[in-house]
Amino acid sequence: MRMIFVNLPTTDLSRSMAFWKALGFSHNPDYSDDTAACIVISESIYVMVLTEPKFQGFIDGEIAPRDVTEVLTCMSCDSKEEVLDLKAKALANGGSAWRDDMDYGAMYGASFRDPDGHVWELMWMDMSAQGGG
Repeated sequence: MRMIFVNLPTTDLSRSMAFWKALGFSHNPDYSDDTAACIVISESIYVMVLTEPKFQGFIDGEIAPRDVTEVLTCMSCDSKEEVLDLKAKALANGGSAWRDDMDYGAMYGASFRDPDGHVWELMWMDMSAQGGG
């Protein structure tokens, strides 16, 4: 099984862990300490939230400024309702609005910035309407 680990810097590890917990995700204590938290998105996708000094140790150069969007991380959802629910939880727990929701009938998306400014998109697609299911 292939796995994905999204590594992100944070200015406040406790705040970041509380944010992801409020969205309904757990963390794996085996890969967490006072400098990092392993957030479990699924059995094959994890978000590694690292304090800025810890993150800096993994890169050459500087951490991107907060007002720059370097990547859009898109997470699939099982329904339009789940998209709306996760976005609402994100906004209620320290996240901020990013762009308007996208409604294409058989596809619905929303987005937010987490408390550290990282952009997350949420997307539901009716695969049967696309001929994929």
